[in-house]
Amino acid sequence: MQMQQTKNGYIPVENINLDHLPHIKGYDFNKKFSFERFMKSFSTTGFQATNLGKAIETIKAMIREKATIFLAFTSNMVTSGNREIIRYLVEHKLVHAIITTAGGIEEDVIKSLKPFVLGSFDADGKYLFEKGVNRTGNIFVTNDRYTYFEKFMNPFLKKISNKALCASEILNLLGKEVKEKDSVLHWATKNNIPVFCPALTDGAFGDLLFFEKQRNKKFQVDIVEDMNKIVNICLHAKKTGVIILGGGTAKHYALNAQIFRDGTDYAVYINTGAEFDGSDSGASTDEAVTWGKIKPDAVQVKVSCDATIAFPLVMAGVLSSKRS
Repeated sequence: MQMQQTKNGYIPVENINLDHLPHIKGYDFNKKFSFERFMKSFSTTGFQATNLGKAIETIKAMIREKATIFLAFTSNMVTSGNREIIRYLVEHKLVHAIITTAGGIEEDVIKSLKPFVLGSFDADGKYLFEKGVNRTGNIFVTNDRYTYFEKFMNPFLKKISNKALCASEILNLLGKEVKEKDSVLHWATKNNIPVFCPALTDGAFGDLLFFEKQRNKKFQVDIVEDMNKIVNICLHAKKTGVIILGGGTAKHYALNAQIFRDGTDYAVYINTGAEFDGSDSGASTDEAVTWGKIKPDAVQVKVSCDATIAFPLVMAGVLSSKRS
């Protein structure tokens, strides 16, 4: 900025008029409440609220343009009540492929058998351990849940262990075994939506795969075939969009597949990661542009927020417009 010195100090040479840009304004509760106006007000509130508003509009554009939508999420999304939102999206075919972790799979199955309960962030770890309670944030998962999971899974693994399968094939077959309609896997199988899990051995699911391998040395999981599948989905799509909750393997796997089509057309991230440490989990959408994962002219936004807050709000904004 050019400055001019005067007797009163330095002043800008030119003052740019920016009044043509959207004015910052939040929701006015003096007026009769309107959910639609409330959601639209996020766009002009500023800070992460504005990014949340952009995320809503970006997902609307994905749906409107009939993009092939990849939904990627870390396991804690299934641990939390976001599972019900994910299940709704799969049940109603609003997404076309899922990428998650082993925890996202096993906890979906466990919750179809027995619920998780609300606990406390500050519960004493030693006490919980002695009582057989595992803590994920402020959610409690008792050890018996994994007993139910093992009893459910062992007959299934024995049935499929004589043939090498990739993770998405295993999970498609598993979805047929899960009869409860609150399950993501149940609806994914029913609606022929592939579920990719590149880190299937990371978790209790992996423990059971290990035990099955001890019983049957011929048991194999093909980790390469899923790359063929997800890349082919990308290559045959006219447009693609990614909705990514959290980071880690699920985020990178969803984005890496987009490289084969020179990047995705739409990208929405919701996570609390920062990019100062160079991690892919915290990386911005613009960093993904440099890798060819997101097209330079793609509609893209990152919402820096706990996804248990932001994702329900985003989907409320998207789905309320579909129903109006």
